[in-house]
Amino acid sequence: MTTATLLVELLTEELPPKALSKLGEVFSAQIHTGLAARKLTTAGDAYQWFATPRRLAIQVPGVLAVAPDAKVTEKIMPVAVALDAAGQPTQALLKKLEAKGIPTSEIAKFEKRMDGKAEALFYEATVKGVALDDVLAGIVADALKKLPIPKLMRWGDSDHQFVRPVHGLVQLHGSRVVPGEVLGLKSRAITLGHRFLSSGEIAIGNADAYADLLKTQGKVVVSFAERKSIIAAQLDAKAAELKATINPSEGLLDEVSSLVEWPVVYVGEFEAEFLDVPQECLILTMQQNQKYFPLLDAGKKLLNKFLIVSNMQVDDPKHIVGGNARVVRPRLSDARFFFNQDRKATLASRLDKLANVVYHNKIGSVLQRVERLEALAQKIAVRLGANASLAARGARLAKADLVTDMVGEFPELQGIMGRYYALHDGEDAQVADAIQSHYQPRFAGDALPQGPVACAAALADKLDAMTGFFGIGQVPTGDKDPFGLRRAALGVLRILMETPLPLDLADLIADAQAGFAAGVLTQPVAEPLLDFMLDRLRGLLKDAGYAQDVIDAVLSQRPTRIDLVPAKLSAVRDFLQLPEALALAAANKRIGNILKKAEGATPAPVSDLLSEDAEKALFARVEAIAPVVAAHVAAGSYADALKVLATVRAEVDHFFDKVMVNVDDAAVRANRLGLLKALFDQLNAVADISKLGV
Repeated sequence: MTTATLLVELLTEELPPKALSKLGEVFSAQIHTGLAARKLTTAGDAYQWFATPRRLAIQVPGVLAVAPDAKVTEKIMPVAVALDAAGQPTQALLKKLEAKGIPTSEIAKFEKRMDGKAEALFYEATVKGVALDDVLAGIVADALKKLPIPKLMRWGDSDHQFVRPVHGLVQLHGSRVVPGEVLGLKSRAITLGHRFLSSGEIAIGNADAYADLLKTQGKVVVSFAERKSIIAAQLDAKAAELKATINPSEGLLDEVSSLVEWPVVYVGEFEAEFLDVPQECLILTMQQNQKYFPLLDAGKKLLNKFLIVSNMQVDDPKHIVGGNARVVRPRLSDARFFFNQDRKATLASRLDKLANVVYHNKIGSVLQRVERLEALAQKIAVRLGANASLAARGARLAKADLVTDMVGEFPELQGIMGRYYALHDGEDAQVADAIQSHYQPRFAGDALPQGPVACAAALADKLDAMTGFFGIGQVPTGDKDPFGLRRAALGVLRILMETPLPLDLADLIADAQAGFAAGVLTQPVAEPLLDFMLDRLRGLLKDAGYAQDVIDAVLSQRPTRIDLVPAKLSAVRDFLQLPEALALAAANKRIGNILKKAEGATPAPVSDLLSEDAEKALFARVEAIAPVVAAHVAAGSYADALKVLATVRAEVDHFFDKVMVNVDDAAVRANRLGLLKALFDQLNAVADISKLGV
């Protein structure tokens, strides 16, 4: 059984850069899956995918020319249907065999076997393995159909469709061309190299030589990962030469890796006078519009130099560098113009324009939202003992930069430009900081707003959004979350928990609801939104490394003081290390089940109705620890509270060994239930410990 490396390459015109790596991964995965499904692979999941602006390719080791034959067992039909009383084949069986192309002479080889409750005929046959030559073109064509391409195009007078015109197909098994046709192209062992640094066709003698051949003869680094690594190393080296650092952008690195086949990094420069413009604007225009890498000094201040990832290697790059400098200058001039124009009007003077910006057709305009944010941020600041007027002002101006020229051109700068413009207008620095940071955290791991004024504005923004959309029935479902409510929930939770802030989440939701005009919110909000946020908190804590039973123990009590949750989790985790923990958890669960079955109100226990030594001992212990546990809980000393509770184990065990709760005497029964209720309340003072060990 001989094997060889298989190479498939599709040569195209320049592919969409932002989708290139995904196209390469999916194209290769689909081809490998197709080969494996036909038993043509012998190297497991081993394969390498390639993607450049002008090609998608895959290299699979250990591919067979012909798959091995396989034995298959097939159920034909029940014996009662297949054979008559004399054991002769029925017409039903004969028709089935004819349809399947099985000769009647094979009937004698059929095996009778029980299939459930009935006996059936089974046929074992040998299926010849498929030949690579017969199926490869179909596998490639199927792979192309499954690529994530939103829009296809035709080219020339052909009816074939792909994301870009296709000019070549390579299907090479070892040194042998596998015949086939895809998108109207017949397979060859010929490819093309770099559009400018290579000339003429390149013959591929062997599939294993593909990457090295393209690199040496074609000036093409076909591996996306290798090309990205080369670019990153060249960028770091150039930056080090200039004693600078690169403004990080993983997305830009991926994009430029998709734009070049033979990467070379050069240094460009622009006039220092542009540095008067906020550097965020300059950085964004260089990265987004020109695909340049801005350079920063040791203090993270923007330099008037940038790095260019070129697709051309030349001895004298002055024309490349000069051309890029000429191209970037108008962009920087636009940024400076927007900045200067925007500062001619204050943020406050722009508020009326927000009345014409629709936030949501069922919720109202952005100006109406701003008015809610202002009131809500003020309430939150009061709860925090912060400067309420500054919080209200920050929230009022938070969205004003949405109607500036700069943010109109670069929406990513919303909040950032608001801060610059607020400082220019003479607003308080805390107001300016609140405007910038009220969007934070924008993503996982993003920085949190700093200071109570900024936190009040950020909480108001997120709580208002969640309350509004829950109130009109726009709740996230499955993977659909068009209004970013999961992100908003995580932001609120992180601000409350990590800052931390002594705020009650239920109170915050109620404050947010109160800001909406009557009739706007038509769906329940308070309970569904709290459930939604606790569910997000569950995931957040799981990602932080807490065990599931510890999380369940704390969150099953539906805590609304999110800032206290980490201390409770730590206390429960420590409690689990005590030898009494699991026994008390089991006892707590048992008590809970008993109390659920109790009818009517459960009175507080009284000593006069105690008769058994075990219940008297438990009563005395519960009475003794109650004030101690309450004091520890009130002080936030949750670990100490649970340590005290651990000391009650002996009395609990003795009680359940010696005392019958459901006795005939109603007063005694109620008193014992009351004792268990008092104990239950203590055991659950920090968390529902019955969840532990589950």
